[in-house]
Amino acid sequence: MSPKISPQKHQEQSTTSAPIVDSLATALRILDHFSVREPELSLRELSDKTGLYKSRIHRLCGTLVALRFLTRMPSSSYRLGPKLMALGKIYEKSNSLLTVSQPILRELAEASGESVALFHLDGDTCICLAREYGSSRLVFDIQEGEHMELHASAAGRVFMTYGPAGLAERVLGQPELKRFTSETITDHHILIEKLGDIKKRGYEVNRGERELEVAALAAPIFNHDLSVESALTIVGPVQRFSQEREAELASHLLSASRRISELLGAPV
Repeated sequence: MSPKISPQKHQEQSTTSAPIVDSLATALRILDHFSVREPELSLRELSDKTGLYKSRIHRLCGTLVALRFLTRMPSSSYRLGPKLMALGKIYEKSNSLLTVSQPILRELAEASGESVALFHLDGDTCICLAREYGSSRLVFDIQEGEHMELHASAAGRVFMTYGPAGLAERVLGQPELKRFTSETITDHHILIEKLGDIKKRGYEVNRGERELEVAALAAPIFNHDLSVESALTIVGPVQRFSQEREAELASHLLSASRRISELLGAPV
């Protein structure tokens, strides 16, 4: 029989600058194994999932039960405890989308030098919830509360790719898509190809499709259940969004969108 080990100890230490208390990390890691599909786990199941001896699992779970992070059931299995619900409510109230996004929007605007906008899906359109201006003297003045069509905007096509089931089909099912400029893509087959490209690289690019002089990059923001109702966008003059600069902007954008997703509870 192979010895039980403490999994991922060295991996966790290498991914953070703060020292990790092994016993605390191990106890908290137990909580990660509960899910909607498996809300109740036995001692043996937790041992199998964590790679720890049952005796150690028993001691750690006893501590978590005493502190109300776990509840022990009459069957001797475990469920998540009421303390997590209380903490979750506090987190939910203090970490709404706008609350967690605003400082990251400001950092992204400073890092990119461009305007930054946060969009939210609103039916078959998307609405600007917040925006920050970059350091450049020439900025794109998008207004909070402004709506945009999905097929002709970077954020909109992100929603078509990652949004609710049936959204892309509903948009593409329109008999005629509005053309805003000579660059607007209205061909359904080309749009379907672009949605596939977004899945591969994780973001979308729009150059002059809604306004000829404006370009944008957009990336999805994932919620705790991995649904996408919001998107983060960098917007600016099209001449500053060359293919050579795209990788730099995309790196800033994806880093910011991941941070917001993590703060909203998306699995990392």
